Amino acid sequence: MNEEIRIKIKRISNDFDDIELPSYATSGSSGMDIRAAVKEDMIVRHGEIILVPTNLSVEIPHGYEIQVRPRSGLAIKHGIGVLNSPGTIDADYRGEIKIILFNFSKEDFKISRGDRIAQIILSKVYLAKFIQTNDLADSSRGEGGFGHTGKE
Repeated sequence: MNEEIRIKIKRISNDFDDIELPSYATSGSSGMDIRAAVKEDMIVRHGEIILVPTNLSVEIPHGYEIQVRPRSGLAIKHGIGVLNSPGTIDADYRGEIKIILFNFSKEDFKISRGDRIAQIILSKVYLAKFIQTNDLADSSRGEGGFGHTGKE
């Protein structure tokens, strides 16, 4: 069984109390669906970037982040993605969660009140400290870069 981390969540306005809080669709889901808090439909024109409100703010425990990722169904069926995927919500951020969506398709896409627009995942954060050196250990890959497989 996975450890349960409790996250405080606040609705910014009572105008959207009918919209479900983020939740897991199934017992095996790692991401929670997050929904659009819009009064009127929003249209994402093909090739357009929009910012979709959720009416939610959170208090994430120190040592964690929430990552914002696209929903696979929106991506494959409608070409809708999260532009800065994965987006990061830091533990010290207390503003409204807003989702940056991009329409990669050739068709306009409508977002209505309560539509599932992205998924959010709680993730542990490990702090790193860089130590400057003149020598790095060798590896089998070496300096092979983008797309390098070691084949000629």
